[in-house]
Order: sequence, then structure tokens, then C-alpha cells
Amino acid sequence: MASSPRTGRSTYALTAVVIGAVLLIGAAAVVLLSGGDPLGLGGRIVEGLYPPVAVTEQGAKIRELYTIVFLIAVVIFFVVEGLIIWTVLRYRRKPDDDVLPAQTHGNNVAEIVWTVVPSIIVAFMFVISWQTLNEVDAVSATPETRIRAVAGQFQWQFDYLDQTGEQVLYTQLLPNGEGGGMYVPAGRQIRLSLESPDVIHAFYVPQFLFKRDVVPGRINTFDFNVDANMAGQTFNGQCAELCGSGHSLMLFQVHALSPTDFDAWLADQVAKANASPPPPPSAAPGASGAPPPSGGPAAGPPLQVSALNVAFEQTELTAPANAPFQIAFDNKDNGVPHNVAIHQGSPTGQEVFKGEIITGVAQKTYDVPALAAGSYAFVCSVHPNMTGTLTVN
Repeated sequence: MASSPRTGRSTYALTAVVIGAVLLIGAAAVVLLSGGDPLGLGGRIVEGLYPPVAVTEQGAKIRELYTIVFLIAVVIFFVVEGLIIWTVLRYRRKPDDDVLPAQTHGNNVAEIVWTVVPSIIVAFMFVISWQTLNEVDAVSATPETRIRAVAGQFQWQFDYLDQTGEQVLYTQLLPNGEGGGMYVPAGRQIRLSLESPDVIHAFYVPQFLFKRDVVPGRINTFDFNVDANMAGQTFNGQCAELCGSGHSLMLFQVHALSPTDFDAWLADQVAKANASPPPPPSAAPGASGAPPPSGGPAAGPPLQVSALNVAFEQTELTAPANAPFQIAFDNKDNGVPHNVAIHQGSPTGQEVFKGEIITGVAQKTYDVPALAAGSYAFVCSVHPNMTGTLTVN
């Protein structure tokens, strides 16, 4: 039974009322949730749907691609949802409908449209994705800075290489914290090589909008260029591939410096690394009156500390107050750097002693200066989760 003109007008009126009600309810919810600042909330909602603001030239290209794909998805969403709502309201069953409406079987125009339009959209997205991929993966024949990131269970090591990429100028063993992390020159083309001696890891910095696997037996490389206006900023990174029980420890920082500051920093680190070590004492500490480097004879035998599986095997130590002492450190983790640092009060307290970082398997005896009586913590500077308690009395 055909509907009367009055019934058709009622349908459109009801549709308009429902859509208007939905819009009003949505607007009221936005105002309530935003505390009277709907534009601010709207901005935060949109921002939450987007990846972080890119800080590299390559990341900006990825964000542009994301924006295009996101806008296409938004248009498709509203078109499809709008058609669904319109269809439900327009063709709902009415009280006086007692027969089926006319049935349509096959529509060449509709079939062509819903085949051709998605095909065009998919082809377009393929083309722009391919172009972006090629731009992001493009490498320079003459990168200005070469760095090698070595990911191991469970730490990061950053080697600064010469222009040939063959010689190591300086090795950064601290992935984060004071004085640690990867330092890069903002505004220069940087070639980063990724290596792993054990399992699969992944190099990921959210603000780079980029992740690349670190695969044993294979060197993965990529170029990136941090925006010049980001000099002075620090970005957090992590391993993004589950690599074992210590996966959560594999955090690192990227410090962006101006080219001038970076050159000065690298020259200073290279000079320190190449500095001649002090000559060893002519006699053993305390023998023939020769004082140890700590300024006096060590009190008692060295304290034994060993590291295995990214943990200290000893968690409680005792040392004499107001007298130098020694720590005999045994790093049993093959290929993993550790050390022993002493902090006042707690692992996050003031650092009062820092032993040399050594890569296992290796041993090192530290000469610790006299400490006042009290409670201290000993920590690995490379892996801050490795802690123990030192009681000085």
C-alpha cells in the first residue's frame, strides 16, 4: 500500500527531529565534559586520534599520510552511518503497512558505483602510501653523522662512527639518565645503523613516528633529520619488541643539540675516551706505605659484588665508616655493561661514588673513598633496576 503525501512528510519531519536531537545531545555532552570549553575538548579529542607531533622530517611525511587516510575514513564513516540512519527511518514499517514494498533485484548502476569508488580509494591510498614509504626509506649517499645503536638483553649502546662508518670514535654505554642517551645534531642528516648480538629488538621513538626492528645477523639502517627548531629537546624511546624478561628495562633517550653544541659534545667525549689513564700505583694498596687511589689504605678485604642476568647477586653489603674500602665487582653478563654506583639514602638519592662501566664478562676492583655512617644504596648506572643496600657503620 502506497503511503500518503502526509505520511511521507511525517517521515522526513521525524528524521529531522531525530537527527536534531542527536546533535543537541552530543553538543550538550561535549559542553558538560569540557567544563564550558567545547572547543578545547574538541581539540583534545582530535589530538587523541592523531599520532604525536613529528619532530623529524621523515615523521612529518608519515603524519601527512595519516591525515589523508584519517580524513578519507571520516568521510566514509559519516556517509555510511548517515545512509544507515536515513534508511532505517525512511523505510521503517508503518502501522498501515500490510504488504511488502516493491522489491528491487539487481541494480547495475549501484553495483558499478560500490565497486568502482572503493577501487579508486584503495588505489589512491596505495599510491600515496608507496610514495611516503619511498621518501621515508630514502638514504643519503653522504650522511653528515653516523651512529650505530646496539641493542642487547637488556640495554642500548650507541657508537659514534667516523664518516666511513668503520671506526668508532666514542661509545655511549648509558642509554638514559644524567649524561646518558643518544645525542644527535638537529638539522643534520643522521644515518643510524641497528645491530643485535642476541634476539630481535626494535628501535622506537614515538615522536619520530617510526619503528624498525633490530635483527641478529642483519644490519638495518635508516636516515632521519631532527627539525632544527627541536634543538635542546629530549625524546624518550624504547625497545618495541618483546625480547625477554628485562624488556621493560630497554628505555633510552634522544637528546637533540644544535650542530655546534653537538660537535663540541662529541669532541669532549672523544677526548675523554682517548685520555691516557693514570699510571698504576707502584705497589699494592697499603704495601710499603703506598696509599691507594682512594687516599688511604682500604679497611678490610674488598666487598664482593657480582652481576648476573641483569641483577646483583648480593643485595646487602656492610662497610666501615670514615675509612676507604674496595668493591671487587664481577660482571658475569656476557656482552652487557654494568657498574657499581653508590647513592645517598636510596637508589634515587645523591650519587657519592660511580665506578667505571665494564662490559662482561669482566672484573673490576673499585676504590671507594671514606663514607660517613649511614644508609646507602648501590646501583648499576646502566640498569637502574639493579639495586642493593649498603650499610656504613
